Amino acid sequence: MQSEIPLDATPLRGAVQARRAQLSPPALHAECERAKAQGARLIALWGCDDTDLGRGFVLHVALLLRAGLLCIDVPLGTEHPHYASIADIFPAALRMQRAAYDLLGIHAQGSPDQRKWLRHGAWPGGVFPLRRSVAADARFEPSEDHYPFVRVEGEGVHEIPVGPVHAGTIEPGHFRFSIVGEAVLRLEERLGYKHKGIEKRAQGMTVEEGARLAGRVSGDSTVAYACAYAQAVEGIDGIEVPPRALCLRSILLELERVHNHLGDLGYLGNDVALAFGFFQFWRLKETVLRAIALLWGHRYAMDQIVPGGVTRDLPAEGPQRLFELCGALEREVSTLRGIYDEHAGVQDRFMGAGRVAPELAESLGLTGLAGRASGVACDLRVDHPCVPYDRLDVRMATHAAGDVAARVAMRFDEVIESLRLIRVLLGQMPAGEVHVPLGPAASGFGIGLVEGWRGEVLVAVEIGADARLRRLHPHDPSWQNWPLLERAVLDNIVPDFPLINKSFNLSYSGQDL
Repeated sequence: MQSEIPLDATPLRGAVQARRAQLSPPALHAECERAKAQGARLIALWGCDDTDLGRGFVLHVALLLRAGLLCIDVPLGTEHPHYASIADIFPAALRMQRAAYDLLGIHAQGSPDQRKWLRHGAWPGGVFPLRRSVAADARFEPSEDHYPFVRVEGEGVHEIPVGPVHAGTIEPGHFRFSIVGEAVLRLEERLGYKHKGIEKRAQGMTVEEGARLAGRVSGDSTVAYACAYAQAVEGIDGIEVPPRALCLRSILLELERVHNHLGDLGYLGNDVALAFGFFQFWRLKETVLRAIALLWGHRYAMDQIVPGGVTRDLPAEGPQRLFELCGALEREVSTLRGIYDEHAGVQDRFMGAGRVAPELAESLGLTGLAGRASGVACDLRVDHPCVPYDRLDVRMATHAAGDVAARVAMRFDEVIESLRLIRVLLGQMPAGEVHVPLGPAASGFGIGLVEGWRGEVLVAVEIGADARLRRLHPHDPSWQNWPLLERAVLDNIVPDFPLINKSFNLSYSGQDL
């Protein structure tokens, strides 16, 4: 029987068990088929322009197997770089392939969808802004954006366009509903309107500057992105992070999970007209954010996690404050869960809405919290635990219903478990330093992978011979989950879309690079 990871794959140093292998373009499809048959999941797909080094274009595919992470490099040459689409194996690859073409001109042959994804009217066709030949400060004349949305024909079918600009203070995204009456026949999304230029901006940055940028990819996941970036750099440089710093990183990751889940539980109450739930959960979220600000100097702990450790230790009174916070939150969240569970109007709206069946979730690659709500039992803290999660015995919650009610229940379960983990971490907190200084940055490739509150957050980093960043690729789990939202809303009514959408609460910013 073949091994899960190719025998010629080379280990990558870092917090996550990872290996790197090189395949020719014709071999990629077969390797992905073999990996999928053994239970592999696609984590990310992206490209790189190495023409300035004489290596041409390279496609990177990150797969998560039972034995760990496998990063496959596929050299594509310099003229008309192309490869065979893997979207028939991993459907989640489809939009990633389209993005790789828009940014680098890397073509996925045989792809079922060849439409542009990120380009909109911001730059002309035939221009690929992530290529080395395009300057970071390049400016393009905006052009008209004729996007071929899929039309649903038939008697009584109407379209409702929503966005990209929304009434709330959220990132832009366009939703095109095809409906009969109030029933949704089809939803088509279009994202990526901001064109932030994160990947281009990273080129030439120092490692320290890159850490600040990584923490700003998606603001509600700043800890997860900063941690994954730090892991990648530490793997390249061979840095041993102090145990106390690793413990503090995990506490911050769990606090990030807690405050995001609390906010979502409030919004979900608000979407079913339970204003009481909104105010109570946002009161609790504000309590957590103020505690983080008091202990770490920033409400979202931005810039606290850096390569080599963390920038600030807990103050002397910090552990006791966190113990008290966790105890108070556990009591109040348990009470509020009882109110949500026993409220007939709330449950009537939650149950059955936006269902993603476990079979569909598994086949299309639904991940993270939303995946676990549909029976996909994947959590890096359990399946591939890094220090200190390897000694915490994390209790992974799953539900099989796959509806809004299941995703609400997942949030309640995970808040309680995160509060338990924080207290365990505080009790096991080792003494010592919280940061080791970085030496001269080594050149090389590194990868970090963290279970953020939405799901797996990956950051791939390449450092050049000049000790500066050649390539930074951050990947948000929302790439995998946005297409499933299109499925979840089918046969539901239009007024339920805000509720279903919020039950996923996917990141616009995290995939708008």
